[in-house]
Amino acid sequence: MSTSSAASFDPPSTIHHPPRSLLLRNARLVDPLLGTDTIGDLHIREGRIIPASEALAHYDRVIDASGLIVCPGFVDCRVSLGEPGFEEDETIATGTAAALAGGFTLIASLPDTNPVVETRADAEFVLHQAERAGNCRVVALGAVTKGREGQELAEIGELIAGGAVAFTDAKKPIANAEVMRRALEYTRMWDSVILHHPQVPELVQGGVMHEGYYSSVLGLRGMPTAAEEIMVRRDIALAELTGGRIHLMAVTSRRSVEEIRDAKQRGVRVTADVTPQHLLLTDKELVCYDANYKVDPPLRTPAHIQALIEGLIDGTIETISSDHTPVSSEKKAREFDQVPFGISGLETLLPLCVEALITPGHLTWPQLIATLTTGPARLLGQEPTKTLAPGAIADLTLVDPSATYRINTSRFRSQGQNTPFHDRPATGRVHSTIVGGEVRYSFE
Repeated sequence: MSTSSAASFDPPSTIHHPPRSLLLRNARLVDPLLGTDTIGDLHIREGRIIPASEALAHYDRVIDASGLIVCPGFVDCRVSLGEPGFEEDETIATGTAAALAGGFTLIASLPDTNPVVETRADAEFVLHQAERAGNCRVVALGAVTKGREGQELAEIGELIAGGAVAFTDAKKPIANAEVMRRALEYTRMWDSVILHHPQVPELVQGGVMHEGYYSSVLGLRGMPTAAEEIMVRRDIALAELTGGRIHLMAVTSRRSVEEIRDAKQRGVRVTADVTPQHLLLTDKELVCYDANYKVDPPLRTPAHIQALIEGLIDGTIETISSDHTPVSSEKKAREFDQVPFGISGLETLLPLCVEALITPGHLTWPQLIATLTTGPARLLGQEPTKTLAPGAIADLTLVDPSATYRINTSRFRSQGQNTPFHDRPATGRVHSTIVGGEVRYSFE
């Protein structure tokens, strides 16, 4: 993948007309792509970063960023936006507004909609609605198979022509190995990536939580780690066979991390992401029968959490995703076994990552920011934009690392308030989110 100057790379649809000039003063400037972490000013003109040597005598707006971290805008490689078909859970407008509040300047929209994003027109609809919303930038993920049924490949070429940057059947595993092999071979022609939910469907059917001690005590059907581990091994084998690119979504198992680490050392084109909830919560949380803890893949045990953290530390896992899955309150009020899986995660990702990774000293701020910027951006082919270098588009996140507060779902911009983290003490807050040189979100 090219890492040429960001000045020559324009991300999808620049929205709005930013102020002609903006100055961020006395900020801690963290740029994982350049490997820099310094205190200084950031100069922006006409939506792009300019060198200090071209500083203006007057700026339309000046922000005192003392005590704040300024970094490239956060990226989420997979977000469920609901629209079209599930507007009771989320719309593109509300989901992208939530993304801004979470510090995200770019998100990738999952094709788990109705209709499924499997044609050029479907992808173009998502991009058009996102542009109309005028919040963060959005790129479309196209379905790997028609109807996300895992049997017949979707029109990959047409989806790419419509703006799809990668492919996934979202939370539906592609169980047929021959279909996955053909998908990897086909997407390799465009050097595109398949994001896969690594799970053997037959082993988790009817399951609601991790299979282990607590599922036995609670009398709830479990979802064994073997369901993930078997599929991880298969996907790695097929990527090695075809030379295709596979990204494993929300890995949760110690053995999965080991398999990915070994495969990357062999040169297999495999990447993975992890979610904040799988870094903080265990299956023990389910003893309260709170449906907000019901996620897919399920919460595991402390030993698995430790392996995930080690994978982040050594670079085996390069990306953290919010796994944003908004669910309407009516759906979350059903019987426990009928409640949909998922957490509304965009607006809580930063403080949860601080709690899980920064406060215990597992990662530094530059390392954490890399998992939220260069990692997912590289996956989606957007890496050249994720820099503070002169010439780059001014898509930025401003973080107040010392802010303390309690998470409050009543402030969510997402329609989905399904989270177990309401009223949880938090440290670290998104101060502002800038897209194309325009401040689109500021905490008030």
